[in-house]
Amino acid sequence: MSGLRRYFSGHRGRQLRVGTAGFALLFGVGAALSFADQVAETPTASRNPVVEYRIGAGDVLQLFVWKEPDLTREITVRFDGKVTVPLLGDLEAVGRTPQGLSDEISASLARFLAAPQVTLGVLHANSARFHVLGQVAKPGDFPLTRRTTILQALALAGGFKEFAKTDSILIIRQEGEGETALPFNYKKIEGGRDLSQDTVLRPGDTILVP
Repeated sequence: MSGLRRYFSGHRGRQLRVGTAGFALLFGVGAALSFADQVAETPTASRNPVVEYRIGAGDVLQLFVWKEPDLTREITVRFDGKVTVPLLGDLEAVGRTPQGLSDEISASLARFLAAPQVTLGVLHANSARFHVLGQVAKPGDFPLTRRTTILQALALAGGFKEFAKTDSILIIRQEGEGETALPFNYKKIEGGRDLSQDTVLRPGDTILVP
């Protein structure tokens, strides 16, 4: 008996049921999140690479320049992808890491200040969202406020509808200037096989359930 089957059999004998009348998968959203958190703690899931946060349009950043209160402020990333920094004007922000943008601001301010010390943080990650489309109970976009795997995201979307093709799910991910389609076979997860495919979502990911 696989690990997942033992897990399910231990839940008062209730078996996994997906899609009927649009109910949440994995005994409801709460149980699904609990189970996915257990999966996330396994050595397989821990091999997911740590991905640095990329700034997106709508994010609110906190700019701090040591001993320069006139430069220290909150700055919002406009929908043209830029931020306005005192003394420097408009800088491209979307798609960059906070550290990368901080380094550029620091280097540019060196024209005006002696050894500027700059810290840039994300105050409100308004652009950090993922999307679930297709044959799920509650399609839509969701805030990515914490570490979230594909399985957890499907649970938040209410689980599968009755005729969902759960072995043909795709995760559409922005990679540079293009997009990548990552396959996700829920039936293998259900059977306790290939748990490594339950990867951590990135901001902007779209899960498509045919």
